[in-house]
Amino acid sequence: MTMIKLISLLLDYPTEELWEEQQALIALTAEHCPSLLTFSSDYFSAPLLDRQQEWCDTFDRGRATSLLLFEHVHAESRDRGQAMVDLMEQYQAAGLQPASRELPDYLPVYLEYLSLCETEHCRQGLEDIAPLLALLSARLSQRESPFQELFEPLLAFCGQANKREMLKQTIASEARDDTPQALDALWEEEQVKFIGDPQCQQSAEQQHRQRFRHQVAPRYLDLSSGGVK
Repeated sequence: MTMIKLISLLLDYPTEELWEEQQALIALTAEHCPSLLTFSSDYFSAPLLDRQQEWCDTFDRGRATSLLLFEHVHAESRDRGQAMVDLMEQYQAAGLQPASRELPDYLPVYLEYLSLCETEHCRQGLEDIAPLLALLSARLSQRESPFQELFEPLLAFCGQANKREMLKQTIASEARDDTPQALDALWEEEQVKFIGDPQCQQSAEQQHRQRFRHQVAPRYLDLSSGGVK
């Protein structure tokens, strides 16, 4: 499913490798997902550093628009660890071993996996996460982020295009968690937890390193074959 692969690449953290293949990606978008042609053309028209900053501001500030799927489902509960194991086993059962350092529930990784599956399996996999896709799409729409456009073809493909509209009214009263005030409040709350619990402090430090993982070790995208498989 070339369309799913393309969306996976466009939703991932922007890298030099991606920018080097921009003409090929724009051409593939025109062929396989013309509804995203304007997005991809505009996306690559800006300098890479600007897009990297935009991506971090969109997906790494707060948790409401996190691309880690289980963060929305399990937060920091014990169930999240088991869900990670189950998803990794699902990848391995399909003969796949994620080569990146990303967590298995990172949405671009999951989409890349689905792009390699048969059409019906791919559709079912998207339908399984449709509520989360709709939630992310609605929040990005509320924030007037162009990334919202990447979710529309995914929801349409699995027959759930109406879910985002159903959620818009629900999230209208949500307080944004990416403002400086909200981020400061979260940091202060975590500091309180750190004081009395060394294990909590270590865990939170690991989460902090993970949250800014893309600034240190961006995921490598293999486009050496000359196109998107």
